[in-house]
Amino acid sequence: MTTLVSNIRYYLERHGFYVSSRMADKLGMRAKNVRLFFIYASFFTMGAGFIVYLTLAFWLKLKDLIYTKRTSVFDL
Repeated sequence: MTTLVSNIRYYLERHGFYVSSRMADKLGMRAKNVRLFFIYASFFTMGAGFIVYLTLAFWLKLKDLIYTKRTSVFDL
C-alpha cells in the first residue's frame, strides 16, 4: 500500500508540478506572469460568484418588499 502511495506521489511530483513553467515555455512568456494570471483568475472567479450571490439576494429581498402577501382582503 505504501509503495502505491509513493508511486502516485512520485508521478504527481514528476508530472504535476512545474505546470506554469512548462506553459510559460510553450507560450514564450515568463513563469511569473503565468502564475500571476492564475492567481488573478482565481480571485476573479471567486469574487464573481459572490457578486452574483449578493445580486440575487438583493433582488429577492426587493421582490419581497414589493409583492407582500396578504392573508385576507381585509388587510388593506
